[in-house]
Amino acid sequence: NVQKPVQMMFRKSTFKMTYIAEICTQILVLPYVGQELNMVILLPRERTDLNTVGKALTYEKFTAWTKPDVLDEEEVEVFLPRFTLEESYDMEEVLRDLGMTDAFEEARADFSGLSCQPGLHLSKVVHKPFVEVTEEGTEAVAASEARIRGLSLRTVPRFCANRPFLFFIQHSSTGAILFCGRFCSP
Repeated sequence: NVQKPVQMMFRKSTFKMTYIAEICTQILVLPYVGQELNMVILLPRERTDLNTVGKALTYEKFTAWTKPDVLDEEEVEVFLPRFTLEESYDMEEVLRDLGMTDAFEEARADFSGLSCQPGLHLSKVVHKPFVEVTEEGTEAVAASEARIRGLSLRTVPRFCANRPFLFFIQHSSTGAILFCGRFCSP
């Protein structure tokens, strides 16, 4: 409920998008140059809390909502904030909980496949994701289209990410999610 000024990017072009009434959320697919990867953005309506969307989201639902036959390809005005997200996670506890305990104990660790030096063991495992989204880093390639029928003009839909949203970087051909994040506050 706090307003902050944000540098926004703008692009009017043809993109794949849909609206999922179940979670009151717009979905927009922005292809990266080369079309091997996509950025998929889930933008809840203004009165829908991002946590509500997150709780309802499963991999199966995400896959169903982003199938090509569910998405409409249409001209849209996209407003997206420039953003950089960087985080650091200590992974030792997570890896131990998954059963990877020996690697952290000097007496039990076996890294003989990597080195002949005895006594090697993990002392720290850190995961540091970094995502920067700018015009240069998320350039989309698509053709534009205009339609005029009779005297009425079709209005161009808007996708304005001026509130919290979820984003995913997805491999186009397999649908595999390579990275996901949430943008809550600049």
